Amino acid sequence: MKIEGWLFIAGFIFYALISAAYFILSQDLVGTTLLLFTGLLAIICGFYVLFTSKRVYPRPEDRRDGNIDEADPEYGFFSPHSWWPLAVGFAVFVLVLGFIFAAWMFAFGILLVLIASAGWLFEYYYGDFAH
Repeated sequence: MKIEGWLFIAGFIFYALISAAYFILSQDLVGTTLLLFTGLLAIICGFYVLFTSKRVYPRPEDRRDGNIDEADPEYGFFSPHSWWPLAVGFAVFVLVLGFIFAAWMFAFGILLVLIASAGWLFEYYYGDFAH
């Protein structure tokens, strides 16, 4: 977990430098404040992960002599052939465009999200991959 913590700390350093450069180049207080808050969020996460890594048993990923078979075997089920996440992403895109352009597009986006989510949910109940 130490690598993850140091990555968050590096994110804080990156956002602090970017916010300083942004303020110098633009003199915009709002954007600078948002970039600083992003850096503060990164350092909070980094501190938590580094603090927790001292109290938990080291994972196989954290040890140099760790093997793959020592890790937790159950990470979940991920469908390797599914196209439904792309459909859900497109449906959410149409839904968000409905906020900008028209109410009918928003309603159509809701319909698309419901159809695509149902397709993704029931993917393994019909067709070639049914159980």
